[in-house]
Amino acid sequence: MKVYGDSQSGNCYKVQLTCALLGIEYQWQAVNILQGENSTEDFLRKSNLGKIPLLELSDGRCLVESNAIINYLAYGSHLLPQDPFMLAKVQQWQFFEQYSHEPYIAVARFIAKYLGMPENKKAEYQSKQAGGYKALDVMEQQLQKTDYLVDNNFTVADISLFAYTHVASEGGFDLSKFPAVKDWLARVQLQHDFIAMLDS
Repeated sequence: MKVYGDSQSGNCYKVQLTCALLGIEYQWQAVNILQGENSTEDFLRKSNLGKIPLLELSDGRCLVESNAIINYLAYGSHLLPQDPFMLAKVQQWQFFEQYSHEPYIAVARFIAKYLGMPENKKAEYQSKQAGGYKALDVMEQQLQKTDYLVDNNFTVADISLFAYTHVASEGGFDLSKFPAVKDWLARVQLQHDFIAMLDS
């Protein structure tokens, strides 16, 4: 199978990390979104909104949305609970990541790291700080009680939140205010077959 993405994207890193942890082999296809490589006719046939990451299976079927991809890859493994309630708790954190975490932390990072903090984006960058800190505070409260986000077990919920949290400082967020989150980040990195985010 092939994975299309940008190795500096947290959403794409989720897929790379899940594959590493589960020993899944794949072909990596780099996509430069700043150069519009996700807007070509060929790419849009696979991902009609031009989204990365994109998973293309050997039979030609394609899947987008990072959390959907990693849940597909983790199906039947220890990373995805089979108990319906525990599965829903994982998904609850993944929805939190997409709606209450990523829109602030990932967007602030994109403005600073990818765009280089242009003058016309500074106000938007500043507007993301409060929401990002609120998301980190929610995580801090949970991780003061449990080692991982769901039932003290390492799951795809942790992968989903780790991806952008561990580089939150690149979006201007001070993680020293969140000791439980920092300890959790260290625990994730101790997982067998863990890989770091790669340089682009």
